[in-house]
Amino acid sequence: MQKLIEVRNLNIAYGGSAGWTNVVQDVSFEIARGEAFGLVGESGCGKSTVAYRLLGYGTINSLVQTGEVLFDGTDLLKLDAAALTRLRGNRIALVPQNPTTSLSPGMRVGAQIREMIATHRALPEGMAMEARIVELFALVGLPDVGHRYPHELSGGQQQRVTIAMAVACNPDLLVLDEPTTGLDVTTQRQIIQLLTDLRARIGMAMLYVTHDLALLAQIADRVGVMYAGQLVEVAPCEKLLSNPVHPYSRGLIASIPTMDTADRPGRGLRGVLRRDQMSTGCKFEPRCDFATPACRTAPQALEAVSDGRLVACMRWREAVAAHVSVLARKPDERPAEKPARLLSVDNLALSYGRRPSLFDRARGRTSPAVVRDIDLELRAGEVVALVGESGSGKSTIARAISGRLPPRAGTISLDGTVLAPALKERSVEELRQIQYIFQNPDASLNPRRRIRAILARPVDHFAIETDEKALETVLENVGLHAGYLNRFPDQLSGGERQRIAIARALLVNPKLLICDEILSALDVSVQARIVELLRALKEKHAVAMLFISHDLAVVQEFADRVAVLYRGELMQLADTATLLSEPLHPYTEMLLEAAPGLRKDGYVSRPPAAPASKAIPGIGCPLAGRCPRQIGTLCAETQPPVRATRNGFIRCHLTAGDLITRASPARRNNHASQITSVS
Repeated sequence: MQKLIEVRNLNIAYGGSAGWTNVVQDVSFEIARGEAFGLVGESGCGKSTVAYRLLGYGTINSLVQTGEVLFDGTDLLKLDAAALTRLRGNRIALVPQNPTTSLSPGMRVGAQIREMIATHRALPEGMAMEARIVELFALVGLPDVGHRYPHELSGGQQQRVTIAMAVACNPDLLVLDEPTTGLDVTTQRQIIQLLTDLRARIGMAMLYVTHDLALLAQIADRVGVMYAGQLVEVAPCEKLLSNPVHPYSRGLIASIPTMDTADRPGRGLRGVLRRDQMSTGCKFEPRCDFATPACRTAPQALEAVSDGRLVACMRWREAVAAHVSVLARKPDERPAEKPARLLSVDNLALSYGRRPSLFDRARGRTSPAVVRDIDLELRAGEVVALVGESGSGKSTIARAISGRLPPRAGTISLDGTVLAPALKERSVEELRQIQYIFQNPDASLNPRRRIRAILARPVDHFAIETDEKALETVLENVGLHAGYLNRFPDQLSGGERQRIAIARALLVNPKLLICDEILSALDVSVQARIVELLRALKEKHAVAMLFISHDLAVVQEFADRVAVLYRGELMQLADTATLLSEPLHPYTEMLLEAAPGLRKDGYVSRPPAAPASKAIPGIGCPLAGRCPRQIGTLCAETQPPVRATRNGFIRCHLTAGDLITRASPARRNNHASQITSVS
């Protein structure tokens, strides 16, 4: 295949007057036209630094020491600013990790796409600009949202806008930096299918930077694994995921949570990446189970070991031979008696915009509810996962519980005491007891404060006695070290910033943690560490958690119960094991079918053939118009009843028995144990 871009011996350093630190060392790879190349590794390994150099981007404190980045034979590192501007967005486009900071908050999203097309004069002949913008929105599964501002869209919708903008000029190469991090599983599938279709239609090549190897399995042709700035293995995607060779690759893949229980190719990674402890030889030596004294001093370089596979390890044969199966985690042993109820949410309804006045309510003027009829409870030490697609209302519910969005109706109680609707009306102790960990650490960490000051502020605010050792301990618990205390947030990777946000919430010893997609920006090894930390907190200190996530594999490992939300209404609630192995509600089945695995499954994310009648907002079932089991116009025009199951409920016009008979034969036997009563 013809090479489109080739990276040769790239070395990049960060630093300044105090000296330079090499963060990317001798990285070489190539991408053919139409090929999808994945770049994976733990947070801070340098993968985003390499990716951004493919567009000629580099921070002011970075320096390319040696190397070339050849695009169609032209070295991008030698181009001036004007030449790079003509290239970016036109022939090489970027989909950034964080759409919130990449979209201009003061421009409507349609105008931002229009600006991209106009700048590069990329409007197809004979097509009107507005028609092209609507076409691009449709490509990424959005209606015409061009009149909206970014803040009026959910995180997943914002990310789809950035993808529409990136493909607007039909680029030759698309650089994707964690593009599906904040998206739910069904939207992830839509994006992957979109990218696959674009490759087939225009021959677009991709560099896909991610920590989500399960998702990468669905799209990548080849994968490069990075550790501490170096490529340690390059292989065809299927070969790498089924039989990794380098000890680091094996540990990374063994750390991935998946919905299946198949054996992994080794045990998970131990320790964390510490650049201050690396040897002059193999960088992975301090964490490697197969290291010898020679590994510490002998540099490792990529060498061909089989068809299409390169590996940088002198002991890869020993690693492959020493296969260690990973045992599934044993279920938690739970006490016979249920712990005390901590949080109770009763008949909660939420809307955005100003609260209707008495005058408005007397005349029937109310803001439309975006969340309706939510009943939920958490007990001390319990983890309840809230799952659903982007825009379903998960974060809206979390905002209300934390006091950042006063309810339109209903009550929220903590320890039997009804909480004031607004944050400013709650006591200091109530504020301490409920801590919120946000999805986006870029927006939740003060960029002008060092990490020490960021961690000290809540401690000082709640008058909690602490010392330097306590700050160092909480950093170690989230996989960081004391050296981070003197850094600013912009000196950390996205995953490292999220770990700081988690550490800040843990410092004040809360009773309830609201975790809003807190693992989405973390690599799999750090995810495993954080999950173990949170599990220890709930078991030792009875900390309850509302765990908002789109990663059903993590939910399976960690949550006690799962609540499934769709368009502001709870569709199903059940124990985790029951819900994931025996889903009843059609929407729950959709989520589970969309969850990626480590093997390419050929799944095509398209909505099922749906009846013509769609739900009347606030009246019919919100899934009407999309549900494959819809009953005529009944579902669209009538609110579905709540039907009890053995350990939860479903909200559906069909009885549990009817849902079972319409399920696949493989699931019917599993379902039968759930049904004990119907209300």
